[in-house]
Amino acid sequence: MAAEAATVAGRGQSRAACPAQRWPAAASACPEVRGEGWRRRWPGSGKMAESERRAGTSEEVVPPLQQSFMIPKKEINMVSDMAKWKRSQAYADYMGFILTLNEGVRGKKLTCDYKVSEPIEKLVALLNTLDRWIDETPPVDQPSRFGNKAFRTWYSKLDQEAEKLVATVIPKHLAAAAPEVAVYLKESVGNSTRIDYGTGHEAAFAAFLCCLCKIGVLRVDDQMAIVFKVFNRYLEVMRKLQKTYRMEPAGSQGVWGLDDFQFLPFIWGSSQLIDHPNLEPRHFVDEKVVNENHKDFMFLECILFITEMKTGPFAEHSNQLWNISAVPSWSKVNQGLIRMYKAECLEKFPVIQHFKFGSLLPIQPVTS
Repeated sequence: MAAEAATVAGRGQSRAACPAQRWPAAASACPEVRGEGWRRRWPGSGKMAESERRAGTSEEVVPPLQQSFMIPKKEINMVSDMAKWKRSQAYADYMGFILTLNEGVRGKKLTCDYKVSEPIEKLVALLNTLDRWIDETPPVDQPSRFGNKAFRTWYSKLDQEAEKLVATVIPKHLAAAAPEVAVYLKESVGNSTRIDYGTGHEAAFAAFLCCLCKIGVLRVDDQMAIVFKVFNRYLEVMRKLQKTYRMEPAGSQGVWGLDDFQFLPFIWGSSQLIDHPNLEPRHFVDEKVVNENHKDFMFLECILFITEMKTGPFAEHSNQLWNISAVPSWSKVNQGLIRMYKAECLEKFPVIQHFKFGSLLPIQPVTS
């Protein structure tokens, strides 16, 4: 089976020597990797979630929220500012959020049963609206093959309507949060000047969801739906944007990067596959395995999209992923991807210089 997989994806090409030995390791028991600190801080965690969300109704107990909201702004203006970012409450909360969701989807299929709350349904409706706007804004004829300027028309509509869209998701007593939260939504779809999209924009959407958790709109029991229902729908809309307007990858490392556009679905997707009885990392380069299982696993859905968009041997156009297929277990893949995400995305100035900080994701140092 392994030999067959190698032939399908690499057409006889060998992996780089011992990639599994180079793959970054992480201690699975480490609270940082497991996101335990964030889970304890998540609004509505434990018994509080049960008492604050009334069963069978859309009515919620209004939590006491003493918060002065603000329009997020850039704070990372030079490379030396990166130390400020890594010490910030924003970094701690963002990374904790990512890791908590990583644990929440561990070993679960996209098609499994999970709770879908009213805020989750409203978020999906918001993304459906963005999708519909793409249909209403067809690409224009232009000399350049890439970066269709119709994207700017599409984006201007989002720029105008973002606060109203966010207001449909959050309850009335939190209306003051809409302008702050809407900034992250606008930042999550790509750059309208360069007509590009990358992991920084993806991070903005994760930050958007993180903010909704911090104000209590999303609860700890929404974890699976956040990834499987909302983030998965976001990916579908982003892929449609990328294909419709031929968006350029923002800051792509080409063949040496993990993927031109995304990173988080590989982290959460690898967590889904931990302890799978049949599928091992070596199988994701097998076309037959991908076609049969992509609807259940986010990681395989990403691989399918790559193979649809790129031509040639997999080992040539996606060398990093090809190397990862030699890692012995999904647990090690998952841990390595978390390390890689920090190093290649969250600790890179070209990515983080665009991140915006407000009252919900503050630049101030983390408080003990």
